[in-house]
Amino acid sequence: MALTTLDPITALIVVDLQSGLAGAPFVHPFGDVVARACALINAFRRRGLPIVLVKVDGTAPGRTERPRHSGQFPNGWTDLIPELDRQPGDIVVTKRTWGAFASTDIEKQLRARGATQVVVAGVATGTGVESTARQAYEAGFNVTLAIDAMTDARPNAHDYSIEQVFPRLGETGSTQAIIDLLERTNAHELA
Repeated sequence: MALTTLDPITALIVVDLQSGLAGAPFVHPFGDVVARACALINAFRRRGLPIVLVKVDGTAPGRTERPRHSGQFPNGWTDLIPELDRQPGDIVVTKRTWGAFASTDIEKQLRARGATQVVVAGVATGTGVESTARQAYEAGFNVTLAIDAMTDARPNAHDYSIEQVFPRLGETGSTQAIIDLLERTNAHELA
């Protein structure tokens, strides 16, 4: 579905743009994803809208068929990348599951700020981003996905999420389309 609207209080959720993932072999250049996420952050900050910076530190318990990380990360692995320019008003959550809503108080914090919609960006498209978007949708938030501000190490997972899953969870659009709509929405609110 094409991008049509943003609610008056829309929050930006940036998933897992942290030092430990900066060198991963993503499908799209990490620097490009970061630049677009930062453009969104700046646009949301100018309007005083909530910004959530999510970082991952561990995994959910349970057995899996594929080996997982042991849970012991090197120092600095969970540090948010400096380009995000964390501000005191940003909501920062540390998740230990794929999605940011399952193991944090993100829903409570967004509701306290009156948010009814979220824009999601970050890595990885088919895990952290998709799971966070699914959980936001299931919690009753309107969901928008900045499809050029995300990437994955697995091309098939990235493409499947964008083409098959995201249109069922909300609306998708480019970073610039979201910023343009945010500017039009903001101008309309001020009129």
